Amino acid sequence: MNNVSPLINFFIQQGVPLETVILLLMLPVVVTLIAFFRQIVGIKAFGIYTPAIVTFAFLAVPQLRYGVVVFVSVILVGMLMRFVLKSFRILYLPRVAITLSVIAFSILFLLGLGGYFQRTGLASVTIFPILIMITIVEKFVVVQIEKGNKAAVILAVETLVISLAGYYLASWPMLIKGIIAFPWLILITIPINIFLGKWDGLRLTEYVRFWEVLKNLK
Repeated sequence: MNNVSPLINFFIQQGVPLETVILLLMLPVVVTLIAFFRQIVGIKAFGIYTPAIVTFAFLAVPQLRYGVVVFVSVILVGMLMRFVLKSFRILYLPRVAITLSVIAFSILFLLGLGGYFQRTGLASVTIFPILIMITIVEKFVVVQIEKGNKAAVILAVETLVISLAGYYLASWPMLIKGIIAFPWLILITIPINIFLGKWDGLRLTEYVRFWEVLKNLK
């Protein structure tokens, strides 16, 4: 705490928890990372908001692996319910409501299994990260309807990959210490995003995709 910035100290003195201050200052870093993956690497995921909140959901669980288990379980149950409800021909919102209800029961059962097998970290996962994971289902179902199962699964996997990258970045001790000592460094994300916003070159995934074409052009 000796290297805490006066600005951070001000917020702490006003009663704002240090963890909350760090997470809010970490948000620009995480969303900039997501923008980088989208613009430079070419990984789409479910937009920018979903990977960001999943990242913070991972930070809120006792252990990362339990967050991943909940995420994968939500996606798998969502896929299953899509096939189950397909033959009923019911409207979109009631279908999503039924899907979310089944997922809630499934996650509760999963937490119970965690307690039964003495996986206390899984059993103690709080409602906040669980609700975040469940909200992904609606986006997943929309993509399933519009683009098919394969596209939905790919976007879900990409979201998981970006969220994991965001988790490791946001939990990096050196970065946390740097933000606590020099919170103004967060402003660097603004010119970085301006650069990303003006990027008009090929993405890394496009280089892989069109490698044969590019090789023939040389």
